[in-house]
Amino acid sequence: MAESKIEWTDAVWNPVTGCSKVSAGCAHCYAERLWPRLRAMGNPAYKDRSFNDVACHPERLEQPLGWRKPRRIFVNSMSDLFHQDVPLSFLSEVFDVMRLAKQHTFMILTKRPEGLKWLRLNGPIYDDKPLPNVWLGVSVENQAAADERIPLLLQTPAAVRFISAEPLLGPVDLQSDILGDTLCRCGGCMDFAKDNPNDWGAQRIDWVIVGGESGPGARPVHPDWVRNLRDQCHGSKVPFFFKQWGEWGWYQGGHHSMKYPGTFVDDERFKAWMVRVGKKKAGRELDGQTWDEMPEVSR
Repeated sequence: MAESKIEWTDAVWNPVTGCSKVSAGCAHCYAERLWPRLRAMGNPAYKDRSFNDVACHPERLEQPLGWRKPRRIFVNSMSDLFHQDVPLSFLSEVFDVMRLAKQHTFMILTKRPEGLKWLRLNGPIYDDKPLPNVWLGVSVENQAAADERIPLLLQTPAAVRFISAEPLLGPVDLQSDILGDTLCRCGGCMDFAKDNPNDWGAQRIDWVIVGGESGPGARPVHPDWVRNLRDQCHGSKVPFFFKQWGEWGWYQGGHHSMKYPGTFVDDERFKAWMVRVGKKKAGRELDGQTWDEMPEVSR
């Protein structure tokens, strides 16, 4: 079993490896950074391939079926399940396994929500309804990504829909109609509602994860960008999970030593002095506490 150090999941399952960059959030991809190490270790999935070589691994499909203890499983930490180079036939096999492994919760995160259209058009994959143990999420590093990806997620039936704002590179306004009980009223969602009137009342985001960037070249996150998302979530009673500050911690008059490299991150309210202390020292606390809220789901 591939245990995970990712704070919001228990294990990872990589039936697909390899990816390509699509937006600003991909600039310092952790999967690309890990690739040379895995290749040097002789791992057959990485040995003769570069990061841009998207490969499916049928031999890994049945792994979750052998894990008896229920786990939250992050699907494809080293790729994107909805990458355009993943054949639809293999995608179908992945969903077949998730349907069979009812003891687990599978968490799928994508930067390619256009691929979710396949789910909406293939009812048998869902047995004509969302699989209760499959959560779907999109990465939204800034407002542009949120505006592009969230409407496509909202149009896709799922037991849980979630957002991962990591690395958070700017302020993101999710709007009360996205987090609340009403729908996003963008053109795409309105068209979906006309064609699917029975699903109109069920569209909302159920969980929000936020995190700063880690690793070489990491970009700092402004504290108010994180706070604002927390406050939006709490105003709509949506669980909020703060994963990390990343490489850069917030210097607040003694919280971190000024001996570390620092930089100002500007926002409308104030300039935050962020210092590069490393992920461990920067920690996970926001306003004096950790935020590990998770959606409650009945199965």
